[in-house]
Amino acid sequence: MDGSLSAVPASPVFDATLGSPPATMFAALQAIAVCGIPTQVVVATALILGTGMAPLTPDGLSLEFVATVSFLDTALVAILIRVFLMAGGENSRNVYLGHRRPSGEIWRGLALVPVAFLVVVGLVSALRAMAPWLHNVKVSPLEAFMGNPLDAAIFAVVVILAGGVREELQRGFILHRFGQRLGGMWVGNLVFGVAFGLLHFDQGWDIALVIGLLGLAWGAFYIRRRSIVMSIANHAGFNAVQVLQQVLAASLGLGK
Repeated sequence: MDGSLSAVPASPVFDATLGSPPATMFAALQAIAVCGIPTQVVVATALILGTGMAPLTPDGLSLEFVATVSFLDTALVAILIRVFLMAGGENSRNVYLGHRRPSGEIWRGLALVPVAFLVVVGLVSALRAMAPWLHNVKVSPLEAFMGNPLDAAIFAVVVILAGGVREELQRGFILHRFGQRLGGMWVGNLVFGVAFGLLHFDQGWDIALVIGLLGLAWGAFYIRRRSIVMSIANHAGFNAVQVLQQVLAASLGLGK
């Protein structure tokens, strides 16, 4: 031993990149490509033009169309993310799992589902009391997909897969790219959190604001733990509880 620093083994540090991150412009383009809007537009257009599937029915938005677009878009986003990571020689497992045990992360995420649900209920109630003008949508459009148990079950699968899984894959990748080239993960969390909330405007500005805050929390889980599993479990569980709440409310005549 000569006492030099070079003789001391370096502590293991989480490194999500096993290759070279893309240039800033390409990092931004990749983040935009998987953010949800471009891929959903492509998938929806292909379905309408290629199969003639109609997005609307006499009763409103078609559950068949929404489910099909959601499933195909989830697959497309996952493929794009895989391609983008492989192009730079990056390892998907390191980006999304880090050094955490997935089983422990799943339990942590599920354990926080009641907390997330109660916080959301409390925030929505507070906003409607203090800023009633934000409650501009009186009936949730989600209620259209709760007409019967079969539709509710299909929609539950949609929100678990397309919400809990796809949206957290998107969030993790976008935060990863922000951390490399676009100003840092916390900046990315704020940017994507705002966009995430705005995309829920059809449920009312009060819901959009609260969901945006919830998205920031899911992003914070990823940043702090360097694993997306906890966010996926919590997001999917929260969405499933929301569907159950809507079904119970409708069965009790409280949906209107």
